[in-house]
Order: sequence, then structure tokens, then C-alpha cells
Amino acid sequence: MNALSNKPDLEAFWMPFTANRQFKAAPRLLSSAEGMYYQSDDGASVIDGTAGLWCVNAGHGRESIAQAVARQASTLDFAPTFQMGHPIAFDFATRLAEIAPEGVDRVFFVNSGSEAADTALKMALAYQRVIGQGTRTRLIGRERGYHGVGFGGMSVGGIVGNRRAFGTQLPYVDHIRHTHDLERNAFTKGLPAHGAELADDLERLVGLHGADTIAAVIVEPMAGSTGVLLPPKGYLERLRAICDKHGILLIFDEVITGFGRLGTPFASQYFGVTPDLFTTAKGITNGTVPMGAVFASRKVHDTVVEGGPEGAIEFAHGYTYSGHPLACAAGLATLDIYAQEGLLTRAAEITDYWQDSVHQLRDCPFVIDVRSIGLVAGIELSSRPGAPGARAYEIFVDAFESGLLVRTTGDIIALSPPLIAEKSHVDEILTKLRDCLKRAK
Repeated sequence: MNALSNKPDLEAFWMPFTANRQFKAAPRLLSSAEGMYYQSDDGASVIDGTAGLWCVNAGHGRESIAQAVARQASTLDFAPTFQMGHPIAFDFATRLAEIAPEGVDRVFFVNSGSEAADTALKMALAYQRVIGQGTRTRLIGRERGYHGVGFGGMSVGGIVGNRRAFGTQLPYVDHIRHTHDLERNAFTKGLPAHGAELADDLERLVGLHGADTIAAVIVEPMAGSTGVLLPPKGYLERLRAICDKHGILLIFDEVITGFGRLGTPFASQYFGVTPDLFTTAKGITNGTVPMGAVFASRKVHDTVVEGGPEGAIEFAHGYTYSGHPLACAAGLATLDIYAQEGLLTRAAEITDYWQDSVHQLRDCPFVIDVRSIGLVAGIELSSRPGAPGARAYEIFVDAFESGLLVRTTGDIIALSPPLIAEKSHVDEILTKLRDCLKRAK
């Protein structure tokens, strides 16, 4: 702590995805949280419009999760899962499988969404090799996609700013077109009407590279980090059909959409499209302990696990903290809350009120689009000439100073409040944001 100001010394922490010099000149510090609200270090109440970082789905300060983690820490603080095991990891995997899409119920634990993405890509490559399709080494992502910051996820990701500084990435990667179409789909509630044909861009890459070179396609069913881009009606179904036609595995990145964000446990259930693999993290422990998981179809799992010699390690991959006892304890307690309070379907109950309310922002200054699904919304602003992103960032700062936490990416404001949000919380979030938009320059 700084003895003169009673503030923490900010210099040692190199902050992630942050303009460090700008932040440390005028820091925004959160000191506690409960329910729908943070408290800043100066005692101000800040309503959470983003579920932390898309992860605190059950709201903050859940005592049952804290107690479960404390009990676990005093019982079994760590146990390896390489050639060993501990019961709580198997219990948690079983509970997760019970809410998974049918047939996609084999669970591999990791520590983050980034690790989940890289793990799923390696699973796809391993599967293709085991079935005798070793030439299938190409991975296909999508423009504006986000799959974490590992070299695999970064390579298939399509956000230029996340890739530019890091030189050569994975070879044999390509990208299909994104689905954002302001001209035809602006101010859409739910799925846009236009753009299903964009899935056909995968056929273009099949023609360019050959289906026998492509292992998998990875997409977010709803692209969150790039600014809440929604799949057009029929798009995911079309993508699934093309993958099936050419023997390509389909991977969904559900790090954001998993655990109730759209009103179903997973987005694949909302859309009625089942992937071969899907990634999760964030809401899996309500953000309390870092954890992620890849859900694999039985087809993929059984092929890889049964495809090697007896006694051999079938999938040479994993992490020291895969299935960590404390994370599993937090996850089990989180699933209990989701079940007891109906939070995995809660978004479906409030979505009409949420969407009607958020779309009232369309008449605010600089707003060029509002798009929404489940308990998520993106508000896109016109960019200030010569300063893209500056307007949204200024609104982000103004919102925090006004007692509201939002997310911005470029000139898009993203909202994704905890699933415990009531109508009064929706009103508070959107009233504060409307005032900020009116003050914007």
C-alpha cells in the first residue's frame, strides 16, 4: 500500500487487455461485491451490467460457493489428475454431463476459455488422425471471432488487434466471413433475418484448400467479445450441414454463452444445433475460481480414447490444474445455485422485458444499432472521425463514475448482467446508460 494515500501501489501489476499508463493515471478500483452490485474503493455502489467479465451469472458474494471452496481447501487442497484422480472431479463432470446436449457429454477440464479453445482444436486434430485422416490439419475460424489468447485460439480468432503484435501464428489456418450486416439487420431483436448464406463461405474454403485438409471449424454461436454479433436465422444449421457433408468437425466456443446466458444451459440447445465439441469457462464456477471445460461428443471421445494401444496415453494433453479440487467444489456449488434458482432458464423469462427496454436506446445520440438475444445486448455507436473507439471508451468511464459497469469493444457497448437481474435492475442499468449516451460527444 502507498503509505501517503492508503491506496495500493499500482506499478508492479502489468494489467491484461488494459491501457496500463492510462489506467494507472486514473484508476478504477473495485473493493467488494454482493448480488448485482460492486463497491468501488471510494465506497460508491456500481451496478454490474456485465456479470463481471461475462462470468458472474449467479451474482456476487454467493456464500454457498465460498463455503464449498473453504471446505474443500481444508479437506483436499490439491490432487493431480495425471494418472491419478480425486472423486470431486468425477462428480463435477457427471453433473455437467447431465445438463449438456445429448451425446456431447464427455468433459475435459482446463483452467480458462483460452485453454479450452486450444484443447478443443487439439482434440479435433487427434480425432482426424485416429480415423486415418491425418491430412486434415487445417483449422478454420471466423473473422471477428474470439477464442482466447493462446496461439491456437489467437490463430483461429479473427480480431486483428489481438494478432498483429505476435508475428507468425499457427500455419494452415483460414477464416470464413463474419455475420455482421448493419445495412440489412440493424436494430434486430433476436436472430437477424438476413445472412444465412454467409455459412456457404465454408464451401469456398473447401474448394480452395480441399475438404481432405480441413480438420475443424470453430465459431462462437453468438460472438460476444467482438461486440455481440448474432447468427442469422438458419446460419448455424447451414454450417453444421456443410461440416457434415465434408467430414469436418464443428466446434462451438461457448465460453460466454454457456450456463444460461441465452435462456438454456448452452447455446447449442437454444439454436438446436449440436456441435462435435464445445468450450466453456466463465460461468462454470460463477467466476469464483478459474476453470474451463471442453465438452466432447461421444463420437470424438470414444474414437480417440479407444483408438490407441491398451495402456497408452490416448490424448497427450492436459494441465497441472485440470480438475482442480477447489475449482470443482466451486463448480458443484454453482450448479446447485443454478438448479435451485432456475438460473439456466432465467434469461428466457426476462428476455422480452430486457429486449424491449434496451431497444429504447435506439433514439439516443450516436446509436447506429441495437442488437439483443437472451440476456445480452450490443449497442453500436458511430465512430468519432479519426478516433475509433474513443466515444465508447469515454462512455465506459462516464458510466463507471455514474455507478454502472459496462464493457466496450471498439465503439460497441456490450451488456450482459448477472442472470439474477430483476426488472428494477434492468431499469437502473438502462437509465444510467441512457444518461451517459445523452452526455456523449
